[in-house]
Amino acid sequence: MNDRPTFVRYRVLTWLTLAAALAYLCRNAVGVAESTIREDLGLSLKQSGWFMGAFFWTYAIFQVPGGWLAHRRGTRIAMTVFVLMGALATLALGAAPGFWLLIVAQLMMGIGQAGLFPASCLSISHWIPLARRSFACGVLTTGMQVGAIVSGASTGPLIEAIGWRLVFVFFAIPGIIWTIWFFLRFRDDPRKDPAVNPAELALIESERDDSDPTPIDSESQVPTPWLAMLRNPAIWFLCGQQICRASGYMFFASWFPTFLQETRDVSVKDSGYLQSLVFAGTLAGCLFGGLLTDWIWKRTKSLRLSRSGVGAVFLGACGLLILGAWFVQNVSLAVALLAVGAFFAALAGPCAFSASIDIGGQHTPQVFGVMNMSGNFAAAACPILVGALFESTDNWNLVLLLFAAIYLVGAVCWALVDPSRNLRGRVVD
Repeated sequence: MNDRPTFVRYRVLTWLTLAAALAYLCRNAVGVAESTIREDLGLSLKQSGWFMGAFFWTYAIFQVPGGWLAHRRGTRIAMTVFVLMGALATLALGAAPGFWLLIVAQLMMGIGQAGLFPASCLSISHWIPLARRSFACGVLTTGMQVGAIVSGASTGPLIEAIGWRLVFVFFAIPGIIWTIWFFLRFRDDPRKDPAVNPAELALIESERDDSDPTPIDSESQVPTPWLAMLRNPAIWFLCGQQICRASGYMFFASWFPTFLQETRDVSVKDSGYLQSLVFAGTLAGCLFGGLLTDWIWKRTKSLRLSRSGVGAVFLGACGLLILGAWFVQNVSLAVALLAVGAFFAALAGPCAFSASIDIGGQHTPQVFGVMNMSGNFAAAACPILVGALFESTDNWNLVLLLFAAIYLVGAVCWALVDPSRNLRGRVVD
């Protein structure tokens, strides 16, 4: 008899991470291609702002419904639907002949990707032991940044080689392949996966929350405690920090390449490379943030310190670094400061995912959906507001000051999050 645990939980994490990477590959290509699309289709700056922001309106609105679908139907069905819809929307972007069809394609992609991360967090809560959960969330968020970096580095050269329409067709194909593979192989419940041996199953179930005894296959029948969610102050402040983090991230994912192109005479290709540099800082922060959060929890057994403490310290550091970039005129130095700031902001990402699992328990998709919905409403508004600010002032310094303040407010919100106060009452740290 083999007493060593199998590694199916890591295969599951790999699937989820690939889905995250593919999602960000498609959505971030829009920011690099924006100026080319705008010129080709004769769009105004305000129209481009609406086009880039349209994704985030449906992405925000459908977070909670997407989480509900994952809760009711399981990750296997939900993720297959979500990723396939996102891939089809990416194909539609490449085929869109004008402004309104670009908007429709972006709205479709937002719906398709909305439930992806609530469903992923639900699977992490089922498949990953508590002591490694933040690291798993860090790996998941690292997948997002890998997709963003690949998108930033490859979209510009591909546009020059094959045109922006074929780029979106090319980026859609891996998502279609992923859905087939995932649907055939993935199982929601570790106990129902024949590749999981008893040792791995014991490892996974040994650290399940004792205050949440509901079997995995019965969770879909448990009503969502919406009133308890509304009354939980931890969820309110968790949403607050997400609003701040999402707003800051969205600037780099949307207007940052265009800003460099139009105010620093940077080419489309080089703007993508510089955007990738910022995302490289985010990638490193996501992975290290998960390791750091788990390390603090193992040492202190404190959810408050390992979640709220990490989030507050590093969002505050990010705000100060962006404020420092306000004094810098050199493009390379300013981008370097922003990349380090993005690294610190990303350190607060895995603990946000983990806190939503800590607070939500069997209702993780709904709690994560509410948190991510709040952040993405802010992300949807961000390109529009920044576009209007550029048109009215053309002042980079004001943008830096704005986002420095946003990150500092996020740090305050994190300090007020108590992840030990979950939907079933208090848990022991």
